[in-house]
Amino acid sequence: MNAWERFYWLWEVLFGITFAATTALVVFDDGTPTDKTVALLCLTGIAVAYLVRGRRLIKGPDREDTPWLFTGVVMLFLAGANFASTTSSFILFFVCPVLYMTLSTKTASVFTTIGVLLGPASSIARGGFDQPSLRILLPMTAILIVFSILAGRYTSQIIDQSKSRAALIEQLQASQAEVSRLSREAGTAAERERMAREIHDTLAQGFTSIVTLTQAIESEMDTDPKAARRHLELAARTARENLAEARAMVAAQGPSALATASLEEALRRQVERLTEETGIEASIEVDGPLPALTMPTEVVLLRAVQEALSNIRKHSSATRVSLRLSDVDGVDGRVRLRVTDDGIGFDPTAPTGGFGLAGMRTRTDQVGGIVTLTSKPGAGTTLELEVPA
Repeated sequence: MNAWERFYWLWEVLFGITFAATTALVVFDDGTPTDKTVALLCLTGIAVAYLVRGRRLIKGPDREDTPWLFTGVVMLFLAGANFASTTSSFILFFVCPVLYMTLSTKTASVFTTIGVLLGPASSIARGGFDQPSLRILLPMTAILIVFSILAGRYTSQIIDQSKSRAALIEQLQASQAEVSRLSREAGTAAERERMAREIHDTLAQGFTSIVTLTQAIESEMDTDPKAARRHLELAARTARENLAEARAMVAAQGPSALATASLEEALRRQVERLTEETGIEASIEVDGPLPALTMPTEVVLLRAVQEALSNIRKHSSATRVSLRLSDVDGVDGRVRLRVTDDGIGFDPTAPTGGFGLAGMRTRTDQVGGIVTLTSKPGAGTTLELEVPA
């Protein structure tokens, strides 16, 4: 509700007081009973017209068409009241604001001027131009016209500004609601993307390892029971780690591997598992001392190693893999991770439908890092990340 609507009751009080005062003045006037009756009926007609139609026009939406019927009825009753009793002209304190609140400023100024002139016109009609009172009445009428126009214009401006501010507030509220909705949608999309990356980098890879180990167990049960038992232990351990990752994900915590060990230990465990599951010769080298790493940076490095080793396991046909973690020479506060294999390689420019590399780049971008992928068919692959500590 705008200021105009909140304080509209003040106009109701003004209208009520003006109508009551004007009615009382007419009743106690020196006119004939007939003139008084006509004046009172006309004043009542103005009040009824206001209550039935005027209030709705004032409190309704912005005016588009001039309410000629309402204006004509009010002006007709105003003329009747003035010609019946000149004391009725005090109702102008009621009528003039109503005209400015229901008509455009220019149109209201015209009708207000006509309404003010009805008083002198009725006096002239009753006593002619020789009345001494006209010497005072005519200048007062001119002053009243000027005052009415200025006051009316000011009233119209206040109402228009109030309605404009109310419309602006509604637009701002709608914009805020839209911003809130878009923020919620953006937050939901970001969380969905984060969960997709987490599931891909942890649970999906773990399940893939379990499936691979299960297939190996099926082929080894009769021919190599010892290897089958070893792979069964690996599958059970992978399942337990997946369960721990799922619980950490639900609790919105960091990777379970980093919760129980350092980054170096977690990376060594990933390299050792690659060798245990596939027989690929894998090594890790950590050049120290490294700068202190934040948890988001450690998560990015761990997930990058998990994704790189998963791709090597599934696609590379590599026999050797080396992983190196070191600080960047000549640059303080940056760490480089390099994963190299001697596999079949691929064309990095060729389109892929996978989610892993895209997710890795997104993670790295979020911490201000850089991903470089170098590979070509038959020449192996090198993945390099540079991230701030």
